Amino acid sequence: MSTSTIFRCTLVCLAIALPASSAHAILFRAYLASDGSDANPCTLAAPCRLLPAALNAVADGGEVWMLDSANYNTSTVNIYKSVSILAVPGAVGSIVATGGPAVQVAASGIAVALRNVVIVPLYQSGGTTGTHGAVLSTASTLVVEHSLIANLPGVAVLSEIGGARVRIVNSILRGNGSWGLVIRNGVHAEVASTQMLGNYGGVNAYGTSASTTTITVSDSVISGGTEGAFAHSTAAGAVTKITITRSTISHTVYPLKADSAGATSIISANACTVTFSEYPWYVGGASASIRTMGNNQFTDNLYAGVGSLTYTALQ
Repeated sequence: MSTSTIFRCTLVCLAIALPASSAHAILFRAYLASDGSDANPCTLAAPCRLLPAALNAVADGGEVWMLDSANYNTSTVNIYKSVSILAVPGAVGSIVATGGPAVQVAASGIAVALRNVVIVPLYQSGGTTGTHGAVLSTASTLVVEHSLIANLPGVAVLSEIGGARVRIVNSILRGNGSWGLVIRNGVHAEVASTQMLGNYGGVNAYGTSASTTTITVSDSVISGGTEGAFAHSTAAGAVTKITITRSTISHTVYPLKADSAGATSIISANACTVTFSEYPWYVGGASASIRTMGNNQFTDNLYAGVGSLTYTALQ
């Protein structure tokens, strides 16, 4: 008997022991299973099959649990309420991208968490493989924890609407045709204990409006691609800042790249290792800078850095 099956049986036993609730009540926890049906009420005893049905059944601020290994959508999952979507330990709960992004946070002012999920493209003979992984298209919050986002044609996590916030923790963003993370125009993002491997690039903060866009990266690995961390601004009043701490960037063309055109772009590096790349850094534009605390290691790179580093004392 599989781990997920044992887990599911245990949950069912616990549910039987609980007092019965109204059949028409909105669920705090909605459940999905590979043998479920969207005609079911999405309870533990009678789970649904696909995410849209579970999202309709779950209360705002509730949870959707994937009980076993399966794909749980057939098109983009649009989310309009605060919710946590998670797979139980041992299960591979997949959300596939087909014809668009796999997940889209589509309402403002909500908080969405993806935990222990796998987001990949759905390959079909002669068909589309989707675009991005998770897209935050409103001023809301998206948290990705203990998850894998891999092999998509586009960006693993994308947010371009000012006021949004992204947090990626203990996850793997791997083999995506574009960046691991792209944010623009006043979005703030935090990445911790995460591996970004073999994507076109690692993290990208892009300013095309008069706003401040920030990314913090800590205890992470970025490997492969063109840029590891890229801060760039092209509009008057735009400010982009990336701070990287205790992280390794390797096997890229430009591990650290700050570029500006009439705006401000800043990368700050603290206790990082930059290695096995073509250029250790690139600074372009009068208002671009890469700040180093003087405690970073730049080793075994092919060429010298482009532009000058700015040294900032530890305080």
